[in-house]
Amino acid sequence: MTDAVVIGAGPAGLMAAETLGKAGFSVTVAEAMPSVGRKFLMAGKSGLNITKAEPSATFLAAYGDQIPTALTTALHQFGPAEVITWAEGLGQPVFTGSTGRVFPTVMKASPLLRAWLARLNSLGVEIETRWRWEGWHGDTLVFETPASMRTLSPEVTILATGGASWQRLGANGHWARHLPESVAPFQPANMGFSVNWSDHMGPYLGAAVKAVALTAGDQTSRGEFIISARGIEGGGVYMVSRAMRDGAALTLDMKPDWSHDKLRNALNKPRGKTSLSNHLRKVLKFTPVQSALLAEFGRPFPDDLTTLIKTLPVTHAGPRPMDEAISTAGGIRFDALTDDLMIKHKPGVFCAGEMLDWEAPTGGYLITGCLATGAMAGAGAVRFTRQNGVVSAS
Repeated sequence: MTDAVVIGAGPAGLMAAETLGKAGFSVTVAEAMPSVGRKFLMAGKSGLNITKAEPSATFLAAYGDQIPTALTTALHQFGPAEVITWAEGLGQPVFTGSTGRVFPTVMKASPLLRAWLARLNSLGVEIETRWRWEGWHGDTLVFETPASMRTLSPEVTILATGGASWQRLGANGHWARHLPESVAPFQPANMGFSVNWSDHMGPYLGAAVKAVALTAGDQTSRGEFIISARGIEGGGVYMVSRAMRDGAALTLDMKPDWSHDKLRNALNKPRGKTSLSNHLRKVLKFTPVQSALLAEFGRPFPDDLTTLIKTLPVTHAGPRPMDEAISTAGGIRFDALTDDLMIKHKPGVFCAGEMLDWEAPTGGYLITGCLATGAMAGAGAVRFTRQNGVVSAS
């Protein structure tokens, strides 16, 4: 017997389990993969960015203009300050980088995850791996396990089954078939875009593009991005990927800190017999990859390059496949949930993390959102059981 079952052992699920365990509940976490936190560990391979230290209004704006009320509440209750306190409470000191991004001092995810699992163990949380959720039989949860089919009938359930990208890490979206009436279609988020490069771009595949500004719709990013054989990807692109996915054109400002007048004056300096690429290198400090991008997307060149350099149109063939995306939009609609993330038509079943229909850019926002909704769902489950008198947890 168990008071609560949490399905999914990513950041949202583990935070829900911690919240329930601290409230005195017996908790079983069911994870379909052979080990827990696989996407969490992958996110930390190049440095685990756990949150972003910035004013609350700026932080919330990263989640979009129409952020659901429940998500706003969750982020107010468990925002950047709480994430930092939580990590440090697990013995993982953090530091804040020049851009406001917050990292564990060791930069890796594995020490934080080990400390977290030790805490959960001390709370009596049981974790079962290779338990694949197969929906309900009536009100009973059904799992496929290596030994046999198993069923559990907890008082409360937290679903934290992830989005629909990175299938090899366990996030495949297959859970949506169990809740078809509550799910918005999945879409890629924080994804790269396909570009059919001409042959002259071959030497620049793998190159990083820095010191430019990317604009799509009303979104602008100063982050760097990578030219890959498949197209463009990386943090700078991810910041504007939502607008691009929704149809906004992408332009590059190749000299974002220069005014039109300053740029035009520099371009009008005598060129002589110097090639255009060398002229751009001398007067604008263009890198070879910047010159290559200008040629790729700007030819035939106009007489005055100023406007082209400030708003270089990028031709692309749409988002890369969803399974390559860092995260996904779509999932459980917020209008199908109560204010504390319980499914309206399934009392006692709460949802958290990337399976909810929200999206945010990389840079600490995704992990914070998962932790915040996990904490909210766990707290909601505690209140539900106590209000209904089904668990006498202390």
